[in-house]
Amino acid sequence: MNLILFSEEEIQASGTVTLTDFRAVHIRTVLRAKAGDTLRTGVVNGLIGTSSVQSVTEESVCLSTHHTETAPEPWIDLILAVPRPKVLRRLWPQLAALGVGKIVILSAFKTERFYFSTQWLDPLHYTPLLVKGLMQAGASRLPEVNIRKWFQRFVEEDLDKLFPNSLRLLAHPGEKCTPIPPRQEWHRPVLAVGPEGGWAEYEIEMLTKQGFTPFSLGMRTLCTDTATIALISALMMNMTNGMFSQYAF
Repeated sequence: MNLILFSEEEIQASGTVTLTDFRAVHIRTVLRAKAGDTLRTGVVNGLIGTSSVQSVTEESVCLSTHHTETAPEPWIDLILAVPRPKVLRRLWPQLAALGVGKIVILSAFKTERFYFSTQWLDPLHYTPLLVKGLMQAGASRLPEVNIRKWFQRFVEEDLDKLFPNSLRLLAHPGEKCTPIPPRQEWHRPVLAVGPEGGWAEYEIEMLTKQGFTPFSLGMRTLCTDTATIALISALMMNMTNGMFSQYAF
């Protein structure tokens, strides 16, 4: 936990915060903070900065906040065919940590409809996991999550509304590499990751007609969480280098 996050409602009018949950335990037992120490802190969907430890007891930790910095902005968006519930649970904190801004959980031909009944699509359950990822990465912007149970309706009605100017990348095993424009010519990318068996042919056709360009890590068929993290990491590496050279790495 590299950044302790609070909600706006937790901060008193005096600028102090009193923690009694896992964050207090972490500050007390892992960081071993004491009165007078300074910690990295921030507000969910708000500024980040530091907090001075006012007091530490067995029951609580009291902090005085000073937040003046803008947190790192999300740099990529994700369209994800709904995975198995246990995989989705593992992915939530990783997606927040990696800097995903918008997440669309989408049905696909090769996904199971009952996956949409999982508790891990309930904000009460996935929001704490997203916050956990943000605290690990030192960020504060909570991803925007959209659930879409109908593939065709999403592509035809919602895609352009959610991602009007994005560089659209379609992840699918074995697809041919395509050169990518220089960095200054493209907008924030949106990456579409299909089921573990890949997108169906008609899904690929519909997405490519909407401006998605095939993007592949090769012929291996990977688990959803492995593939998603590997794909985002590959894009992040090439973005850090200044531009994407080609889609396969």
